Amino acid sequence: MMNNKPRVFKLGLLINPLAGLGGSVALKGSDGADTARKALALGAEPKAQLRTLAALSVLKGLEIEILAYPDEMGESAAKAAGFVPQVIGSIETGHTTAQDTEEAALALYNAGVDLILFAGGDGTARNICSALPEQFPVLGIPAGVKIHSGVYAVTPKAAGEIVAMLVKGELVTLADQEVRDIDEAQFREGRVRAKYYGELLVPQEHRYLQNVKSGGKEVEELVVADIAADLIERMEAGVRYIIGSGTTVQTVMHELGLPNTLLGIDLIEDEQLIASDCTAQELLAKTEGYTTKIIITVIGGQGHILGRGNQQLTPELINRVGKDNLIIIATKTKLAELKGRPLIVDTGDTELDKALSGVIPVITGYHDAVLYRIAEI
Repeated sequence: MMNNKPRVFKLGLLINPLAGLGGSVALKGSDGADTARKALALGAEPKAQLRTLAALSVLKGLEIEILAYPDEMGESAAKAAGFVPQVIGSIETGHTTAQDTEEAALALYNAGVDLILFAGGDGTARNICSALPEQFPVLGIPAGVKIHSGVYAVTPKAAGEIVAMLVKGELVTLADQEVRDIDEAQFREGRVRAKYYGELLVPQEHRYLQNVKSGGKEVEELVVADIAADLIERMEAGVRYIIGSGTTVQTVMHELGLPNTLLGIDLIEDEQLIASDCTAQELLAKTEGYTTKIIITVIGGQGHILGRGNQQLTPELINRVGKDNLIIIATKTKLAELKGRPLIVDTGDTELDKALSGVIPVITGYHDAVLYRIAEI
């Protein structure tokens, strides 16, 4: 007699436990053992496990079998989420390496999983791309400092939602997405050079999958200057302004005649620089007791405003500052690139992300603003 019971979905789970370590301490990335050690010495806390838990929480109650690499590379998160994973492979104690990631990806593939769900950043995606054969499906949980690749869901929870759709047998498009990574040494010097490394096959649901980051220079230089002029006119005496990363925000500092950390976070008050390239702890300390506002912009093509490249802006800081003191600036061209998709916040704090959802003003020119929606994803 034939067994008509459907085969249980086999999910491969892989975590780069060092992903995102450098973000909160202003190291602009986490690639390399030396960077990881430095980040930990500066007080950075690993976030990849928590972000993986957020994704796995969506899968509770579904018919699913999880195959994971040992300990912090997958096993621990799966158990914490209430699953009993099949553990394969082995790792040495101490910091994991790119080679560990590549070996884990290949081992999961050889074990016959249906999809590899991995947590990391662009470096992790690059490692997996080099290890796996073409046309094998994977999906990324965003946990890195830099996310230029198109293989990641917009948030950890969104990654779980996509996997849940697959497990339930819903129709989900599979398509190739680019893997891109930048040179972190040049990134720390303020130069962004994203290089194409290949493509990975990724399940897509457009609400949940992020685009490749737009890397083109803003052609509306006059509009950006108008935005800066409007913002400077609005600035209040005695208020501390946290200046986010990106070229649009950089124009504000240029108009003020102040040095700027293009890919970091600066702090000003009364049009004077208070601190440059701040860590998360420095921002908390230097804004304690001060009225504070945060100036950020939109990542072109993706729509993220928090949680990509500005992890120094922690949930504790954002809660203290409040949504009303978030100042978002972007040209209408950049907003139009989103094609109606909402802005995205991915702070790592689910309740905060919900609290930030809704409509918010976006300064788009001199005395010109629009209301734009922040998604609850």
